[in-house]
Amino acid sequence: MSSWTDKRPMSPHVSIWKWHMTMASSILHRITGVGNYIGIFIVVAWLFATAAGPDYYEPLASIVGTIWGQLILFGFTLSISYHLLNGIRHLVMDAGRALNPKFASFLSGLVLVLSVALAVAIWLLAGLVPGVDPLNITGTGNMIATGAAQ
Repeated sequence: MSSWTDKRPMSPHVSIWKWHMTMASSILHRITGVGNYIGIFIVVAWLFATAAGPDYYEPLASIVGTIWGQLILFGFTLSISYHLLNGIRHLVMDAGRALNPKFASFLSGLVLVLSVALAVAIWLLAGLVPGVDPLNITGTGNMIATGAAQ
């Protein structure tokens, strides 16, 4: 029988740590790294299907064309954007800069916001958002391309 009466844990554990933005950002960086690795396999499968011909490409295209396929592709774009920007943040911190806890938390939040903005911008500029023609190729009179918002 142990005579230990203290109810506190004997060693630090996740249950006693308070979550903060830089911790969550670091964990999300690892998760997006794994997600990007899986996403690359999907892209390679798409490339093989494209090279193999219409019999292989059509089933994959029908899946990607659904709302779930589009959400997965946007999630992959978001994952790449976040991992890229957070990787830059990690490099800055590895160089000994931005180590102040408040500023590090601010940078973590900024990376999150900028990664969403970057992913949305990529989809808008690539014309992947239905009803949006950023280059006005179809002549639909998009406000961005025609300057109608002025």
